[in-house]
Amino acid sequence: MERVFCLKVLILATSIIPPYFSPMQIKEIINFLEELAPRSLQESYDNSGLLVGNINAEVTKALISLDVTEDVVEEAVAKGCELVISHHPIIFGGLKSFTGKNYVERTVMAAIKNDIALYAIHTNLDNIHTGVNRKIGEMLGVKNMQVLAPKKGLLKKLVVFIPTDVKDAVVEAMFAAGGGKVGEYDECSFQIDGTGTFRGSENSNPTVGEIGVREYAEEVRVEMILESHKLSKVLTAMIDAHPYEEVAHDIYTLENTHQEIGSGMVGQLSEPMYALDFLKMVKDTFGGTVRYTSLMKDEVQKIAWCGGSGSFLLPQAKASGADVFLTSDFKYHQFFDAENEIIIADIGHYENEQFTKELLYQSIKEKFPNFALLLTETYTNPINYL
Repeated sequence: MERVFCLKVLILATSIIPPYFSPMQIKEIINFLEELAPRSLQESYDNSGLLVGNINAEVTKALISLDVTEDVVEEAVAKGCELVISHHPIIFGGLKSFTGKNYVERTVMAAIKNDIALYAIHTNLDNIHTGVNRKIGEMLGVKNMQVLAPKKGLLKKLVVFIPTDVKDAVVEAMFAAGGGKVGEYDECSFQIDGTGTFRGSENSNPTVGEIGVREYAEEVRVEMILESHKLSKVLTAMIDAHPYEEVAHDIYTLENTHQEIGSGMVGQLSEPMYALDFLKMVKDTFGGTVRYTSLMKDEVQKIAWCGGSGSFLLPQAKASGADVFLTSDFKYHQFFDAENEIIIADIGHYENEQFTKELLYQSIKEKFPNFALLLTETYTNPINYL
């Protein structure tokens, strides 16, 4: 009987022992985050990335917050966190002095003093289709989500000429490095058989043929589309797998829009809702207050939205045929621009991005389940409501 009791106690004890959390280098976390949302996708005015700290430093615990304030840094110190991951950067412009004259300088000074690294993942996380706006769409219960304003100039076409007998190996290497992904499809390419010619100089070391003699080789022209930020990785994989000393290839910048990268999103509710009921649901979900224009439609179903300040997307929201455009930071006169074509619903900047913390937590925890990760308990909304 005592053995049974002791066994039960042992099982209970081991079940409540917290899991082992392993330390990591900051760069391991950054590499993951910038694979998730490459910094090249941030807007020109933005300042995402590691703002304070040593990329090679070891961390045992990280705190996730929407904003970085003095209180957030103080919380990080109290909880033993060496890294704060935020959505909004604490630094946008250059800092010319550190005298503590404003909250930005004081926050950065506190982080440096306490050896706490600060990392921000801002508009690059806004611009990916699995980022901030998808999280908002999930909170709204919207289906069939698409990017509202896809960006141009983010796609390349890579063309390479490969000997027929090693074509599969080279193409597989390019696919594995991220080439050939188009929307929900991957391993996309176009291939044409042909004959290539070349003649090596006295300084060459040809894989096939003789120096100074024109060689005819059966080759395959392979074309594939890839995202610009993956070009270097795909090129390296292609060259490493290709047998030729000099790999003939072409790179084209495409004007095609990238359907998975851009600002805002649009989608549909499962069923139409009375406009006022939808706005009440938004208020219950996100809190704060909802400022809105005339309810020019009794029912709404197609919804457009943008995390953060999205007034610049009103023309695209109208063009999409959305019944409602939900965002924040609309100015007084901008509400007139609805012109009874769409309902503008301004729900507040903090409110529409507050769930970004959970998005980051879930993504990092899934990748690094044994790393200690905490959500901030500091309320950072600078706006109060009566």
